[in-house]
Amino acid sequence: MLNLIKLVLVLLVGYALIVGLVYLTQDRLIYMPSSNVIGNPSNIGLEYEDVALETEDGVQLHGWYLPGPADDAPVLLFLHGNAGNIGHRLESLEQFHHLGLAVLIIDYRGYGQSQGRPDEEGTHQDARAAWNWLREHLEYEPDEIVLFGRSLGAAVAARLAETKNPAAVILEAAFTSAADLGAEIYPWLPVRALIRHEYDVLGRVGAIEAPLLLAHARDDEIVPFAHSERLLEASGDGARLMKMDGGHNDAFRATGPRYTEGLREFLEDAGLELRPPERSEEGDEG
Repeated sequence: MLNLIKLVLVLLVGYALIVGLVYLTQDRLIYMPSSNVIGNPSNIGLEYEDVALETEDGVQLHGWYLPGPADDAPVLLFLHGNAGNIGHRLESLEQFHHLGLAVLIIDYRGYGQSQGRPDEEGTHQDARAAWNWLREHLEYEPDEIVLFGRSLGAAVAARLAETKNPAAVILEAAFTSAADLGAEIYPWLPVRALIRHEYDVLGRVGAIEAPLLLAHARDDEIVPFAHSERLLEASGDGARLMKMDGGHNDAFRATGPRYTEGLREFLEDAGLELRPPERSEEGDEG
């Protein structure tokens, strides 16, 4: 009996240590930035300019602005996922250019060439800085701006869309909340008591008044497809769900032309005029 009690105590202490370690290091589980920007849009034949932004709390951010094929092209604000940096999104930038969009993509604080360290409130400030740059520096009107967020970026885009009035919102591979997803990935941990980063998408989508498209791979191995089904149920009238092929990180590629055509149809139905580049300028879309 004494040995059993000792064993139970050892297991409890070990579990408590694991819980404490996860609490202290959770930022590393959520944010996986890379400082090495390995490419830029010129590598795929696209014009761009480096963009320097400053957030409300004085953090310097880096991004790229890619003009559209037409001078009056609407612009897509691209908020990427939790890993890597903007240099890992070249294929998506090419897809959006071929749709007829200008693009602003930024690195959150702590990613790529941006200063600082990421946290939830910081990523939201970063998104607001990008929105303000489009409004004030390039003088885009809200009805000319599309908000696009992928994975973690979908949570950032949802909060921005709740307080702004963009032309349209696209949330790709979105989770309902960081706590919901964490509890599914680590069912043996008290995730809801530990997590410091809320990223509540489910509580925000109902307040988004702009046309909303949810896009999600049916076989997503990281964020289950059911998350977007729940988000659709909580969204306002007219929200759509586009089912994609592939997995979490390659669905935009695996879905093929159906992906870009689905985005085109949604954006045109939202009232945006898209004029893609002449076919002679286009490369192969992935």
